[in-house]
Amino acid sequence: MKLYITGGGTGGHVTPGIAIARYFEHKHPDTVVRFAGSARGIENKLVPREGYPLDTIEIIGLSRSVSPKGLAHNLKAAKLAVSAVGKAKKLLAQARPDCVIGCGGYASFAVVRAAQQMGIPTVLLEVNALPGKVTKMLAKKADRVLVCFEQAREILGGGDKIVLTGAPVRGEILAADRAAARARFGLGEADQLVVSFWGSMGAKYMNEHMAGTLALECKNNVSYHHVHATGAAAREWLPKMAEEQGAELAAHPNILITEYIYDMADRLAAADLVVCRAGAATMGELCLLGRPALLVPSPFVAENHQEKNARALEAAGGCRVLLEKDASPQALYDAIGEMLSDREALRCMGRAATALAAPDAGEKIYREILSAVEQHQNKR
Repeated sequence: MKLYITGGGTGGHVTPGIAIARYFEHKHPDTVVRFAGSARGIENKLVPREGYPLDTIEIIGLSRSVSPKGLAHNLKAAKLAVSAVGKAKKLLAQARPDCVIGCGGYASFAVVRAAQQMGIPTVLLEVNALPGKVTKMLAKKADRVLVCFEQAREILGGGDKIVLTGAPVRGEILAADRAAARARFGLGEADQLVVSFWGSMGAKYMNEHMAGTLALECKNNVSYHHVHATGAAAREWLPKMAEEQGAELAAHPNILITEYIYDMADRLAAADLVVCRAGAATMGELCLLGRPALLVPSPFVAENHQEKNARALEAAGGCRVLLEKDASPQALYDAIGEMLSDREALRCMGRAATALAAPDAGEKIYREILSAVEQHQNKR
């Protein structure tokens, strides 16, 4: 089986693709996988790190602004999309995949569209409750659309080819062992670990607030451990901003600031509390690991779908939601402290999250892709 997986711009559109690739390799070691994405996205770091070849295509997302600048941006995006489809066809002609899998984000549009025009089977994966523009544009001609929320299935019109599978989770997440992970990081039974991140590229506004939160933690000599991933954009200025606000990071080895958490499976497994956005892929991992979370949904996503994702988990008792407009440095610091102070409540929250996990998502996705390829071939 030859798979060509495309998606990117953010980790939420890359890690599900990597999870699918790993699952196919587990089932069929002779599987051949290539990835395609944007030249600017996080896929340029994540995919090569996982050992997969990555083809890059120049393409940009659409602007929602109707200003002259926004319209000019969209004109450029349209022109790039046309040329990108042409380049994608050349790449697909060389790779000759059995199936193209689109994992979302503007970076996936050109490759999936090219595959559809070339008669190659295509499968879309939509991890969010509200399908993105790319999924909506490509769904009609896709052989299968795999979704993680019933709401997404309904929005896309239902039907046999719209299948509820749940979000794929990387094998290392499935295999993560809390006791072993905590031992690896030198955490004792009484120690508490907070892991925070705002996405693979970071979020400037929230990273500015986190700088203040880290400063408060230093000033108050908190006993818990805290690992914060800045993302690429804030890797240099965030530590400086925290120090300007009084954080003596060198004197607090329990607080670690890093650009990206590459051993995320172990970090999440070891964590007592996770502070992050509410992307569906991340939420799927939190549920599978049963980790309590303080979620700050991004308000800058289509139709506010992150808050809808987060509220669904909150209603089930699996997280606490703090809206970005309320997430000041002090509010973040207070919420973290309050949640860590009640260990039994954290355990209950973790159990509630586990109840919403989809541990068989990988197998469902694997079977649907094979079925889509077989049905496509039978139509010829």
